[in-house]
Amino acid sequence: MTDDASVAAALATIDSAEGRLDVLVNNAGILPTGDPDGPKALLAFDTNAAGVVRVTEAALPLLRRSSNPTVVNISSSAGSFWAVTNPDRPEFALPIALYSASKVAVTMLTVQYAKVHPGIKFNALEPGTTATDMTAAFGIGRPVEESAEVVVRMATLGPDGPTGTLQDESGELPW
Repeated sequence: MTDDASVAAALATIDSAEGRLDVLVNNAGILPTGDPDGPKALLAFDTNAAGVVRVTEAALPLLRRSSNPTVVNISSSAGSFWAVTNPDRPEFALPIALYSASKVAVTMLTVQYAKVHPGIKFNALEPGTTATDMTAAFGIGRPVEESAEVVVRMATLGPDGPTGTLQDESGELPW
């Protein structure tokens, strides 16, 4: 997601093989550790937010060829003002400023893309805390397969499905 040539090559392969793209899932994410600084902020935003723009912009021509194009941007409830300011939510206690800020950007990009491209469904998704290399330091997360079910549900919405939302497995989230 951070290399234009790599993105272009991947989409050229899809174009050559399929001629269209029905579903795009932007799922890259990094969690910078330690105290925030400029280089860590640039890396977090380049991967987590600018990567969404880079891949989505390159994929738009292929998405437009689909009869039911859908984009799922993996965001996070850690990027929800509602969640991080609510003492009853686990996000309240997470000291992950750069990750959270970059995921706010992902959700806003989702809303803006949905407005500009009404023929394509764009939704941001909180897939649930998932056991990955990124969450290993916290010792948290459910099996990847469980979170993947939520992603698949959003990726396979019908033509009348929602767009411009932040969702989790229970439905739309405030943010």
